[in-house]
Amino acid sequence: MSLTELSARADKADLEIDQLKDLFSKISSATAAQKSAAGNEKELLQLQEENRILKEKLKSYENGEASPAKTSDESGQGEDEVNPWDVKASSEKGVDYEKLIIKFGSSAIDSILISRLESVIKRPAHHLIKRGIFFSHRDLALILDQVEKGNKFFLYTGRGPSSEAMHLGHLIPFMFTKWLQDVFDVPLVIQLTDDEKFLWKDLKMDECKRLGWENVKDIIALGFDINKTFIFADLTFMGQCPSFYQNIIKIQKCVTYNQVKGIFGFDDSSPIGKIGFPAVQAAPSFSSSFPFIFGDKTKVPCLIPCAIDQDPYFRMTRDVAPRLGYMKPALLHSSFFPALQGAQTKMSASDPNSSIFLTDTPKQIKTKINKYAFSGGQATVEEHKEKGGNCEIDISYQYLRFFLEDDEKLEKIRADYSSGELLSGFLKKELIDVLTPMVLQHQEKRKLVTDQLIQEFMTPRKLNF
Repeated sequence: MSLTELSARADKADLEIDQLKDLFSKISSATAAQKSAAGNEKELLQLQEENRILKEKLKSYENGEASPAKTSDESGQGEDEVNPWDVKASSEKGVDYEKLIIKFGSSAIDSILISRLESVIKRPAHHLIKRGIFFSHRDLALILDQVEKGNKFFLYTGRGPSSEAMHLGHLIPFMFTKWLQDVFDVPLVIQLTDDEKFLWKDLKMDECKRLGWENVKDIIALGFDINKTFIFADLTFMGQCPSFYQNIIKIQKCVTYNQVKGIFGFDDSSPIGKIGFPAVQAAPSFSSSFPFIFGDKTKVPCLIPCAIDQDPYFRMTRDVAPRLGYMKPALLHSSFFPALQGAQTKMSASDPNSSIFLTDTPKQIKTKINKYAFSGGQATVEEHKEKGGNCEIDISYQYLRFFLEDDEKLEKIRADYSSGELLSGFLKKELIDVLTPMVLQHQEKRKLVTDQLIQEFMTPRKLNF
């Protein structure tokens, strides 16, 4: 157990002890109550003893008398690093998502759950689910329970605007969220965390707001229904909606500094804005943050499609929700869209050659794929025909898994490339032929997004719910 985890656990135990003390003091002297009190008192004593031991260990670590134990993974041997600000894979195949499910404590999306989803929506599941790109979840089954009972839920996803041009990887959660909105006919809120980028990046506030405005154009161009979609930027919306800010304060009161250090790795040099920010990303999970949409309905279930590096925010949110009387948000986690140079890192908006951007020309797309897309092919044509290509590390094939919807064609490409019949150059051409018209079509749709349309999407208002 790490030092930060011990700190968080000790702090949580203190809170639990205080809560039990308060409960114990309120118990009457009646016989039945006395029996209950005896059980509570025993639990209280156990917690106090556990907390005493934790604090002794914590003190010894702080004094340098001992070191927190490390697992083999924690020792740096083959360990992937995944957090909201950085992703590093130890293998050229990318992050080990099976390990990540265990580490984060989420659940795999298996064939049984996919079959149930298809039964509820009465159509095939999205190819991003069937191919395991959205691979993990929290409480998706509970959302399906609500749908089967005839109840509605709402969707929540977001974007941190750190660059004017979005890349293909940024599209994945939005494409999937649009599909969810269409098949379930539910409202959607999209958060632009321009405040987060101001705190973490070397950007002026006005620039963060401008980048958010530009990113909204790409989001709207994907075809979201204006009657069911509300887009908001934190730096603006905070002053427009008291309920949103009030929920942020409630969340912040429930999470201690030790807990947020343990979850996000903050230290004594972190600005207080960073320490308080997780509550801002948590607040849209609760329908009470949007009274103009949901009225007095404070327990509308929420489903959040996001990349799995955002899960720490919502593990915190799910821990806080019951204490505030709210429902825990459900989540759908996607894997990472790899950089052109390989799957060991996710793409960076600051490196123009790490991905295909939505502003790229056909020539740029072709050049980037031919020049930078990491190949799983062999060193020579003869060797490739003999041994075949490795689809697990070939970026052109991996990109096709995200964007080529035709399952049969994708399988033929996989089989031909793996057998050596299809060469790397031809595989790259397949990808160019898929991505070029898709990007060009997006650019045309983006041109139709006016400032007035953006204002309409970003105006707090009643949605179809």
